[in-house]
Amino acid sequence: MILAAIRSGTDPIAPLPPAAFHRTLEEPLHCPKCEATYMVLANYDWAISRHFLTESRRHLTMLRKAIFHDHALDHRTTHFETNGDIVPATVPPKPPIPLEDLKPATKLIN
Repeated sequence: MILAAIRSGTDPIAPLPPAAFHRTLEEPLHCPKCEATYMVLANYDWAISRHFLTESRRHLTMLRKAIFHDHALDHRTTHFETNGDIVPATVPPKPPIPLEDLKPATKLIN
């Protein structure tokens, strides 16, 4: 099973885990050093199962660690996912630089 943490106020950048319906958990994850909040999405059938609290404990711990480590990068990562083994992070692409702000490649000007 896969849990996804998406920073509040942003849209998911990567596709969400495959499921018919997703459920947002009641308790969001917070960064302990600042006010960044991440909403946690899970597969609906897994989220309402009887053993969800015990099965998701490792997933939630890994997401909390990833959010804590992302504080050093000013929470540029807006989308985390974990399957209990790894936490891939998705960073939004940088906006393109306007042509007026680009510097010439050489110092020679014709």
